[in-house]
Amino acid sequence: MLPVIAIVGRPNVGKSTLFNRLTATRDALVADTPGLTRDRQYGFARSGSRPSLVVDTGGLSGIASGLDGLMARQTQRALDEADLVFFLVDAREGLSPQDDAIAGELRRRGTPVFVVVNKAEGLDPDIAGAEFHALGLGDPWAISAAHGDRVGALLDAALETLPEPAANDVETAAKGIRVAVVGRPNVGKSTLINRLLGEERLVTFDQPGTTRDSVQVPFERDGRQYVLIDTAGLRRRGRIIEAVEKFSVIKTLQAVEGAHVAIAVVDARDGVTDQDASLMGLCLERGRAAVVAVNKWDGLSPEQRDTVRRQLDLKLGFMDFAPLHFISALHGTAVGDLMQSVDASYGAAMRTLPTPELSRVLEQAVAEHAPPMVHGRRIRLRYAHQGGRNPPVIVVHGTQAERLPASYRRFLVNRFRAAFRLAGTPVRIELRSGANPFAGRRNKLTPRQERKRKRLKRHVKRGKT
Repeated sequence: MLPVIAIVGRPNVGKSTLFNRLTATRDALVADTPGLTRDRQYGFARSGSRPSLVVDTGGLSGIASGLDGLMARQTQRALDEADLVFFLVDAREGLSPQDDAIAGELRRRGTPVFVVVNKAEGLDPDIAGAEFHALGLGDPWAISAAHGDRVGALLDAALETLPEPAANDVETAAKGIRVAVVGRPNVGKSTLINRLLGEERLVTFDQPGTTRDSVQVPFERDGRQYVLIDTAGLRRRGRIIEAVEKFSVIKTLQAVEGAHVAIAVVDARDGVTDQDASLMGLCLERGRAAVVAVNKWDGLSPEQRDTVRRQLDLKLGFMDFAPLHFISALHGTAVGDLMQSVDASYGAAMRTLPTPELSRVLEQAVAEHAPPMVHGRRIRLRYAHQGGRNPPVIVVHGTQAERLPASYRRFLVNRFRAAFRLAGTPVRIELRSGANPFAGRRNKLTPRQERKRKRLKRHVKRGKT
């Protein structure tokens, strides 16, 4: 297995900055706000040919109740998983009572620890780490996560103390269908992921906006690899006040962009809102395969359920290609069926569409319902081929194809979707018209005229010389 390195420390010492530096990504949200990271965030680090798994954790404040207590439980679980710990302290603020308390917990665990003195740019390394010898956890490493000073040397030294991983571990761990779980705040996204995993992997709290970052969770189900991406809830732009929440929205959009499939979660008790429709429209615009999960379905009266179904038809009619599930993430009702739809949607999004079959379906569609006339001329569609995957892109060639009305494009999409069983994924049509073979013929010289022009040019040149 890949060696696991957990990054722990009190709030605002630079744990997420170090995580991003080690993984060469921007996966962890970074801002000058204590307590920003709340869930465990996993990423891959590499030193030369040595891969490792790095875990970012929430800051340990010493408070055992409320949200801080839940964050501490997440950090404790990260320590249980770790082969080595980077204990981050702040060179600018010096040794604090919180650092002493965390060091005591790490000594009791017995896991190898590197004391990492962050924010030491411009300081002498020996002087910056002098007072942290009192923690009794070995020689401190003075670094600057923001500038990258000595971070590579720190990772090299840490990996030298750990056993070599198998050569294919990182490739195996990195594979999988990327599934982004998106929705408004407090609709149950983290609860759904915890139910799928069978453990309390993510912090869940009865407070909108508990998840601020996009958290990636690799797991295996029925022999197949997945990466579940929990995202921050998106709400109307006018209600986004904190700068941190604005960055969370960016991370959510990046998660949708990088996913293969999106599970769009709707709160049945609130009904289908305009924000739900806007968020699913975003997934459709980015071409993501999708599954719609109507959560908190348990306990609703028959009248309430009928109202939600009508709202789904009215506001989410454009998502009719996506499988629809009525679930309870808290109790597990119908949650197991979600992953089957994810597999089917992913398979449809990545399907290979043979050119002869595409052209045959196009020919049958045109024969059944011919394209309309435009300016007295018939639009002719000749053949089709595949132009891309995730989502499937079908390129249709013809004459005046770019003038094809939107209604006829939808007709073609439905015919292709039915013929190739493309449920669960958007299908895009690209229209291309062939070049006019007679364009520019008036200004083009015949071969005889071209020879005469060259002969005249030679005579003129000789006369000048």
